[in-house]
Amino acid sequence: MLTRTSSVDSLQVKQVAFCSVIQLGDSCILNGFSRALAVQREAEIFFGDEGNFPSYPVFKRPLPLPPITEKISIVRHNLNPIIKVNKINVIAVSSSSILHVGNSQTVSMEVRVKHIRQLLLEGHEQDIR
Repeated sequence: MLTRTSSVDSLQVKQVAFCSVIQLGDSCILNGFSRALAVQREAEIFFGDEGNFPSYPVFKRPLPLPPITEKISIVRHNLNPIIKVNKINVIAVSSSSILHVGNSQTVSMEVRVKHIRQLLLEGHEQDIR
């Protein structure tokens, strides 16, 4: 694990929502995952069977991670082992996001959203009123 220390004098967060995390301190593994259906309808018609994630292929596909083939060589010399920050001001953390202050060894984040737009056929607007 890394040996630098994170020092924050002030952290202000207005809102945290939908499985998000504020992590203060070091961690070995950070893993965030979220899935959502975003439905926009021209008319408020509900069929009762909406919201079934497995019926949409985007939620079943394997995550395409490209292989890392480049050789990476890093040489670090930290003269000052402290990362010092005066103030962090965050408006919102949402949808399985992680606000992390500290060292991390492994970080994995995944969000899958299916956007659906249901529009009425032209000339059928009066059928739903």
